[in-house]
Amino acid sequence: MRVLVTAEQLDRPVPGGIATYINGLAAGIEAIADRPDVTFWRPARMPVRLLTRAWGIGLAAPRVAQSPDVVHVTTLAMPPVRRGARSSVFVHDVAWRVHPDAYPARGRRWHERALRRVVGRADLVMSPSEATADALRAAGAERVHVVEHGSDHLPPPDHDAAGRVLARVGVTGDFLLSVSTLEPRKNLPRLLAAFRAARPLLPDPSWPLVVVGPDGWGPGLAPEPGVVLAGPVKGGALAALYAKARLLAYVPLAEGFGLPPVEAMTACTPVVASPLPSTGGAAHEVDPLDVDAIADGVARVASDDALRARLVTAGLLRAGELTWAASARRHVELWRTLV
Repeated sequence: MRVLVTAEQLDRPVPGGIATYINGLAAGIEAIADRPDVTFWRPARMPVRLLTRAWGIGLAAPRVAQSPDVVHVTTLAMPPVRRGARSSVFVHDVAWRVHPDAYPARGRRWHERALRRVVGRADLVMSPSEATADALRAAGAERVHVVEHGSDHLPPPDHDAAGRVLARVGVTGDFLLSVSTLEPRKNLPRLLAAFRAARPLLPDPSWPLVVVGPDGWGPGLAPEPGVVLAGPVKGGALAALYAKARLLAYVPLAEGFGLPPVEAMTACTPVVASPLPSTGGAAHEVDPLDVDAIADGVARVASDDALRARLVTAGLLRAGELTWAASARRHVELWRTLV
């Protein structure tokens, strides 16, 4: 069986969690002894935005030396599939339907058109959670399967690199951490308001909130007292920031899965989060629309050692269930049902 996996997301300016999925899937497939012939395809010349527009009108099918049996699409941008090949699509979320105000109007229109193409053309659809799978079935998709992501993609912590990041932004002691793309869906204004309310209740009110992540669309975040914008951090430096942090606070409005919480869990860091598929109940859950609830959660998890210990244990157990090898094996099982 020959499989072509689209990987154009890796060439976007802000590749986000989908890039983590693509790279994790690639690593997981490499660990399968009887793996099929899988090619991860990236455009050689055409800019990604132009490419996905061409796909939307049925042009520019991905080309490889041998025709694939299955084309696996990793975003909603579904390319034309050559005659004789079957297709699967991974739909990560339908958040633009749940919180439309968190997306630009143009983005909502694109997502709706793309979803209609996927529902009409894909032979099989995968999603990372039952909630997203149910939404896809409601939209008309028929063969929908839940395949959870892994949590084991970060390299070992690079404490020296993390130390340089913290020194650059002037953080010398304990801190709280948030990791996400800086865009409306991630609900950062409410998180910052909650942090302001929680600061007097922390064991040390001088602890800052370090916000890690690239800029997305929408209004940017302005620095304010106690909030440090560190920008994008990757790899071992990010793993070490998780390990050093007093807690991770992650309260998006909607998420198909939610990778930062399980990344933090692998580092034995307690998590305050919106109800998310990824956490499996192993985080201290808060209502992302309730600033007071977020503030209370942050203050409690920062202060209560017994609660922190329970969250660390639950987090490690949950993260241990999520491996990219298991995710890749499930992908391969589903691909084999198509040929």
